[in-house]
Amino acid sequence: MRVITGTALLFMAAAVVVTGCTGGQYKRPYQLGVNGDPHAGKVLIENYGCGSCHTIPGIYTARGVVGPPLYFFGRRTMVAGELPNTPENLVRWLRNPPGVEPGTAMPNLGLSDQQAQDIAAYLYTLQ
Repeated sequence: MRVITGTALLFMAAAVVVTGCTGGQYKRPYQLGVNGDPHAGKVLIENYGCGSCHTIPGIYTARGVVGPPLYFFGRRTMVAGELPNTPENLVRWLRNPPGVEPGTAMPNLGLSDQQAQDIAAYLYTLQ
């Protein structure tokens, strides 16, 4: 078993600072603007059964473990590990996940643009 010395630990910490690691969180210089209604998004998430695959804060029945948990979604830097987390990209992903990431387990639910914006608005409340 190797012991990390104080110098090595200091070097690793400096490397993280220099490379700008944010722990998966992007510090946005702007507010995320979504033309959606978070309350309507919550209802849609419940009605479409998103919780059968995802754990989603604020939705009691959303305890799925197939897809990733959506805790702190509004702080994340990426959508589906493929796209920068912007409202446009999130809506694009929600509208047609296989079109963004072929072979994804997330199905195309046939959401309208407004439905996708409402769901995005809810997801961005998860801070």
